[in-house]
Amino acid sequence: MLNQDLVSSAYFVADRFVLFNNDSLELLERLDENSVDLIFADPPYNLSNDGFTVQSGKRVSVNKGSWDESKGVENDFAFHRTWIAACYRVLKPQGTIFISGTYHSIYQCGYALQLLGFKILNDIAWYKPNGSPNLSCRYFTASHETLIWAIKDAKSRHTFNYEAMKDGDFPEDSLKKPNKQMRSVWSIATPTAEEKICGKHPTQKSLKLLERIVLSASNKNDLIVDPFSGSSTTGIAAVKHGRKFIGIEREKEYLDLSIKRLTELQKSLKS
Repeated sequence: MLNQDLVSSAYFVADRFVLFNNDSLELLERLDENSVDLIFADPPYNLSNDGFTVQSGKRVSVNKGSWDESKGVENDFAFHRTWIAACYRVLKPQGTIFISGTYHSIYQCGYALQLLGFKILNDIAWYKPNGSPNLSCRYFTASHETLIWAIKDAKSRHTFNYEAMKDGDFPEDSLKKPNKQMRSVWSIATPTAEEKICGKHPTQKSLKLLERIVLSASNKNDLIVDPFSGSSTTGIAAVKHGRKFIGIEREKEYLDLSIKRLTELQKSLKS
């Protein structure tokens, strides 16, 4: 999957699961060009603005850390364009990328994708039936995130496992009708308590969401990369379904959390 020099610099290596404690741009530059089948990216949303939200019935700050603070529209866009360009280089011609975001970031990402030559395949609304209420009562209650799905080369044939999406079993999604086409609105709850037994990440994604992405847009033994891997929900979904994974994360505490989650997954797969 990786050359030996790169493996030797990894933070953690297991069968099909490799973690790097690096800046994503630095590590992506070291990956081979045209080598990655699928990228899932959950970049900073730049929404840490001293506001408040609700978690478990309590008022909490929306601030995630300095990494999530806006640097201004132009600087935020330059950041998104730079990391998306790095992803473009490592994707195979038929490779695709999913980017998640809210209105704070997703439109910039979509524009950057188009400027860099990607073809947008879909935008998907991840509807959260258990989303947090709006405390100010001055806005519509935010209850979804947007996912953009794009292909590197519009002339190439991308992976889309249509039958698996159409005929699969998705009991968590009240909007998905049996034996009907998968639509672009997905009803999936935020991460369950069970998904956080090893610890939690402030922007952790639902495992069901990542499993759907992995199963829809990749095949077994494909290489999946997450340049902002956090607690590696992408990696857990990848390994669970026979894919290879590279995760890149700057915070060691979340890499350690990722390793704990992988250990729990391996135990469950053996039982």
